[in-house]
Amino acid sequence: MQKKIPQRQCMGCRERKAKRELIRIVRMTDGNVTVDFGGKLNGRGAYICPNAECLKKVQRSKALERSLETAIPEEVYDRLAREMEAGLNG
Repeated sequence: MQKKIPQRQCMGCRERKAKRELIRIVRMTDGNVTVDFGGKLNGRGAYICPNAECLKKVQRSKALERSLETAIPEEVYDRLAREMEAGLNG
């Protein structure tokens, strides 16, 4: 029997993809927002595709702010952009 692959929806393009293909942004229990490449941090998570177009859509639409119910620091967007340019070496 095949194992079920967890699916998540990208906040940018709204496509459902395998959880492992997406980047998780998490609002931790202390209120800090960070990028979670391991997918194991406690807190409320939202997912985004590892491409610059989805990142631009998310920034314009403020989808992460709505999903995580908090303001997203500019450093989080900067880190996402850097990691996408570097090919996600995280």
